[in-house]
Amino acid sequence: MIDLYTWGTPNGRKVSIMLEACGFPYRVKSVNIFNNEQFQADFLRISPNNRIPAIVDHEGPDGESIGLFESGAILIYLAQKSGRYLPQDPRQYFSVMQWLMWQMGGFGPMLGQAHHFRRFAKEENPYGIERYSSEARRLWGVLDQQLTNREFVCDSLSIADFSIYPWVMRHEWQGIALEDFPSVKSWAQRLGVMDAVVKGMAVPEFVEKSF
Repeated sequence: MIDLYTWGTPNGRKVSIMLEACGFPYRVKSVNIFNNEQFQADFLRISPNNRIPAIVDHEGPDGESIGLFESGAILIYLAQKSGRYLPQDPRQYFSVMQWLMWQMGGFGPMLGQAHHFRRFAKEENPYGIERYSSEARRLWGVLDQQLTNREFVCDSLSIADFSIYPWVMRHEWQGIALEDFPSVKSWAQRLGVMDAVVKGMAVPEFVEKSF
């Protein structure tokens, strides 16, 4: 059994999608970031950077429990545990890894900043809005080019897709119109009807306010 510590954010939903796709049994442990539950001592023992998501796999390597934080590391761990969504062929493996790193290092953080300045900043900051909205659009262009004439981000469905999709689905928060990026739109529509994606995007349930 895997315990998933999460909230209704793109980073959290990467992992719930992956858990659903792999078919691993898991329990959802909601960490309400609006109530600062991510700073509680019990959670910090698992995720010392006080960020969701985190997991505890009670059937980890050698049968021992293992706790992990950082969504990219969790996706790689679950891919290796399941033997799915991360190719073994070296060229395909590194293709997936570079797009996962692209999401972790750019597409997530920059879009997250766009969310902040466009929706959550206490005072309007035109410079911040312009800087991060422009960078968001640039990154969307990179993704749209990659998805041109492709079914998935890489050669097959992978953790790269699962890591990127939840951020794409916050496009309105970034000032992005899907129609401007037709290849991304088609890809998002394909993923959006997958059972694992539908279920993973609904985790955790009953989140009234999320980002």
